[in-house]
Amino acid sequence: MKEIVVDHFTKDYGSGRGVFDISFEINKGEVFGFLGPNGAGKSTTIRHLMGFSSPDSGKTQILGIDSCNYDKFMQHVGYLPGEVALPAGLTGHEFIDMMKKLKNVVNEEWLKYLMEYFELDPSGDTKRMSLGVKRKLAVVTAFMNDPDILILDEPTSGLDLKMQQRFIEFIREEKKRGKTILLSSHIFGEIDSTCDRIAIIKDGIIVSEFVAADLKHSQDKCFRVYFDNEESKESFTNDCKKSKDFSVEIAKDKNYVTVFTSDKSINKLIKVLAKYKTSNIEELKETLEEYFMKYYNRENKEFGGVL
Repeated sequence: MKEIVVDHFTKDYGSGRGVFDISFEINKGEVFGFLGPNGAGKSTTIRHLMGFSSPDSGKTQILGIDSCNYDKFMQHVGYLPGEVALPAGLTGHEFIDMMKKLKNVVNEEWLKYLMEYFELDPSGDTKRMSLGVKRKLAVVTAFMNDPDILILDEPTSGLDLKMQQRFIEFIREEKKRGKTILLSSHIFGEIDSTCDRIAIIKDGIIVSEFVAADLKHSQDKCFRVYFDNEESKESFTNDCKKSKDFSVEIAKDKNYVTVFTSDKSINKLIKVLAKYKTSNIEELKETLEEYFMKYYNRENKEFGGVL
């Protein structure tokens, strides 16, 4: 069952800003990664999914209900915004009590578990809380009614490294429990370690959507072959060039050759390698970051050292 649907959604703010004709679907029990830097269109899409604004064209739906009718699905959704804005004049405890009433929370044990798991101390005024405590308070209240669908926009922003890892472990457990999760992030580790499918968004357009396992287990293979001497390296390179099954990249002043081939040609490569004495052979697997950088300029300053 498709629990989240974005169908030819467009929101044009002018001057090339916005989201343009994007579509994706998230099935029940699936974790979908929405990957891109700040300003790419992730939060715009999520705000429209939550019914905070109306699209110029296309539609966004949760549980088959148009997002404009958000009151009909909100009890089933846990939403964590990218920027946490808490009401002033309340303590953390008072904010939790307010959210308990709004969400009709009855499972006090689950709430207690969340507070202990994320080491949340909700005492003190929300206005004076650190960013990390505010984020943990937002996390706990987003999940406190144990919703079936989680929509998470940059969820670990403001958390320290320990809590970031703990959050990833929590998402893995929620996945095992059958939750449907939309995880929007610009952090490769979060996406790579949790998601079943991934969409890369750039300038408001989805430029790639793929199954995460396909990237990790791609049929395209890359090996770095090390040699003891230059003569063997050159002879091996010439042998590879004679075959349509391989392509080679020669590293200048290095003792290795990089070979590109496919799963079906591995045995042919082994036969060629058997003729030469090699010092080492290693497989080079394309990472999510490397794949992402095919679409983005690595020197783009908006990445802020994370991407």
